[in-house]
Amino acid sequence: MSRLRHTVTVVALDRDLLHTYAGLVCDLVESTRARGRDIVLPDGRALYGLSLVKGHHLAPGARYEPLGTDTEGLEATVIREWRRTGALAMEQLMWSPDLSTQLDVRLRTPERPVSLEIEGLLRGPEGSGSLRRLSGLATLDLAAWWAAAALVPGAPAVARAPAVARLKHRLGVAQLHLRPRPAEAGRWHVDVTLTLRGRWLLRPVAAFALLLAGMPLRRGFRSSVERAAEQWDEALGRVRAMDLDELRAELADYVVKGPEDETGEGRKTG
Repeated sequence: MSRLRHTVTVVALDRDLLHTYAGLVCDLVESTRARGRDIVLPDGRALYGLSLVKGHHLAPGARYEPLGTDTEGLEATVIREWRRTGALAMEQLMWSPDLSTQLDVRLRTPERPVSLEIEGLLRGPEGSGSLRRLSGLATLDLAAWWAAAALVPGAPAVARAPAVARLKHRLGVAQLHLRPRPAEAGRWHVDVTLTLRGRWLLRPVAAFALLLAGMPLRRGFRSSVERAAEQWDEALGRVRAMDLDELRAELADYVVKGPEDETGEGRKTG
């Protein structure tokens, strides 16, 4: 077994501010409506790359697929539940001749987030065997996160990590744990731990491979954690720099234009 650890310091996200942002997103989602297969904002602009192909918009069973997809069923999103004061549950499906993935997402409660769970399964083509199969589960307990982040400075980190991700394959298991601690005003220390181990008879082989890759693996792990922390600070800084009206307009433009392409311009919807 190999265990990698690294601690970063990031800008803290206030719980009330998170609830404000979450409510804004819920308002935007619930302001949309179906127009034929298009999903449109109140001003009539259609959301980028989204088509309602089955059911009623935002109702259980509603199925969405990307616009302009030639191969039927290449990608789909199915709503299982949508209640802004209850839960959001959705299923994301993607498949190709070589690979298929399924993600089940559940958020309680969308308007005032309490917990998030994402369960996934990745499989190769039928008959490819268990070596082409990978499963995963990620959970975030926000109540536990806020409690850990509010501990007295210098107190030991919580034993149970509020954020956990686990990937399981026939050859091995990887687990990621995140534990916050208070830092200076407005910031968190986040302890990140990655555990890697082989399974069954492959444990000695995996241990030897991890030993050989030790230093590069640790450098890569630290670099990835620090890069993720920088991206978090940058994204949160951009959001905080906008007032709610600006943020609302920014979100509306994003869902209409789609992600930026390599030139920095929004995707074309025509």
